Amino acid sequence: MSIGDGKRLDPRVFKLDTERMRTGWYSDAYFINVRNILAALAEQGYRFAGSSAALDEIGVSADEIETGNMEAEMQFFTKREPFSIVAGADNAIAMLKLCAGYLDGGRFVDTWDSLEVHAVQDGTKLEPWVPAMRVRGRYRDFAILETPMLGAIARRTRIATNVFKTLVATGGKEVLFFPARFDIHETQAGDGYAYRVAIEAYNKEAGTRLLPFISTDSQGDWWGESGGGTVSHSYILCFLKDTVEAMLKFTEIISAETKRIVLVDTDNDCVRASVATARAMFRRYVECVDAGREADAEKFVLYAVRPDTAADMVDESIDPVGDPAVDCGVNPRLIWNIRRALDNADDGMNLDEEWRDRARGYFRSVKIVATGGFTPERIRLFESLDVPVDIYGVGSYLMRGEKNDFTADIVRVKINGAWHDMAKTGRRAIDNPDLEHVT
Repeated sequence: MSIGDGKRLDPRVFKLDTERMRTGWYSDAYFINVRNILAALAEQGYRFAGSSAALDEIGVSADEIETGNMEAEMQFFTKREPFSIVAGADNAIAMLKLCAGYLDGGRFVDTWDSLEVHAVQDGTKLEPWVPAMRVRGRYRDFAILETPMLGAIARRTRIATNVFKTLVATGGKEVLFFPARFDIHETQAGDGYAYRVAIEAYNKEAGTRLLPFISTDSQGDWWGESGGGTVSHSYILCFLKDTVEAMLKFTEIISAETKRIVLVDTDNDCVRASVATARAMFRRYVECVDAGREADAEKFVLYAVRPDTAADMVDESIDPVGDPAVDCGVNPRLIWNIRRALDNADDGMNLDEEWRDRARGYFRSVKIVATGGFTPERIRLFESLDVPVDIYGVGSYLMRGEKNDFTADIVRVKINGAWHDMAKTGRRAIDNPDLEHVT
C-alpha cells in the first residue's frame, strides 16, 4: 500500500465477519427495521401513497413510485475542522463489496455490481461536510451497512488525523505509534493502518521521508509490517534496576537489525542511566572493532535513549523550582540535561588518542526519544523551545484527540430514471472532485 498509487486494499485484508454482517449483526437495529420494511413493501408491490412537496415543487409526479425498491444516493462525510485525513475508506468499500445484497430464504444474493460507488483514496485531506464516499443504488441493499461503514471510517480517520497533526507539531520528526495498550487488541490492525496512512500523507505534503514505527505485529497486519521495540521497565526490573547490564544482555542476544533504544528512567535518574549505558556499550563496541569483529560491533551501537518519567516524578537531575509543570515528568530541562551529558560522555574515559574523536561522534549521535503523555500542544511547546528531542513516542492522544464522527445522509433519489435532490433540511448533495469510481 502506498498513498497515491491508486490501488486499494484487497477486501480479504480486513477479515470481515461477512456471514453476520450480512444479517445486520453489527448494525443499529433501526436499519434492520428499515431494510425489512422496504423488502416487505417491495414484495407487496406497494406504490407510494403519500405526498411529496419537494417533488411537487419541481413538477415531478410521485405516482407509481416503488418505495420498497427506491434507489438512493448516500454521502458519507465528517464535520471536523479544519480538515481530516481519511482512512478507512477501503475498509468501508470492502463491506459493500462483500455484504451489499439481501437474504433470500437463507441464501445471500450479492448486489454489489448494481451499486455505483465513488470514494476518495485513504490519505486524502478532506474538508468538513465534503463527502469521502458516495453510494448509489437500491437503498435496502446497503442500508444495514451504514453503521459498520461509518464506524470504520470514523475511527481510522480520527487516528490518521491525530497522527498527521502530531507530525505537523514535530516539524517533521519521527513519531512512534504507542497506543496499543489503550484499547482492546481487536482494533490494532486498523489503527496501525491509519497511522501508516497519516505518515504517507504527511510525507506527500511536506516532502519528507519519515518511516513508520509500530509496536505490535498486529498494527502492521494490513500493510505487511512487523512491530518493533526494545525493552520495558519490567525487563530492567528483572535485572534489579541495573539498566546497563540489562541493555548489554539485550545487545548480545537480539539481532543488530533491531535499533538499540534504552529506557533510562527506571531508577528515576535518566542522566546517569543514559551515560552509563552509552559508555558501557561504547566500550564493547571498541572491543569488537579492535578484535576485527565489525559485525559484532554493530550490535553495540546505541541508537537512542528514552526517558519516560512519570508525570508526578521529578528526575534526580532536576533542581526543583516548585512548579510541577516544569519539574515533573519528561520536561525540557530533563531533555537538555540528557543531551549535555551524552555530548560530553567521553570526558574522563581515558581513551586512546585514535578513539577520542570516534567516541565523541558515537555519543553525540545517540538520539533522544521522548515519551509520556505527549500531545501536539505539548510537542509544539518543546519544539518552540528547541528542546533537543529527536523522536516522539505518542500513545493515548492518538486514540482520543478531537471528535471525528462520520455521518451518512441520503441526498438524492432516483425517480423514473432521473436523480432528484432529496435530503433532510440542512443537508444537500456536495460534489468532491477527489471521489474516484470504485470497481
